[in-house]
Amino acid sequence: MSLEATRAGSQLHEARLRLEHARSSRLAQLQALKETERSAGDRLLSEQEAAMERSLREIEEAFARIANGTYGICLGCRKPIPVERLEILPYSRFCVACQRRAG
Repeated sequence: MSLEATRAGSQLHEARLRLEHARSSRLAQLQALKETERSAGDRLLSEQEAAMERSLREIEEAFARIANGTYGICLGCRKPIPVERLEILPYSRFCVACQRRAG
């Protein structure tokens, strides 16, 4: 196995670990939100719950990108997403420039 292939495999392993951590954190946060008593008009908790569910979907999509070999490739420009960005936001779908354009 080449050094480049070893490095790529290591980066994917680290990405999986970061995604697993993000998933378990979001699941715990979502569970806590669901267990929180709320009044009938408590929109903030509902919005937080929806945001957690969106994050979980994005995390699952990132696992799918790892499986199909497209993880780390921007969905906008098709260029590699910088490793530093993926370390901070492992389920990022876009590079910074494309994320700004996407809104």
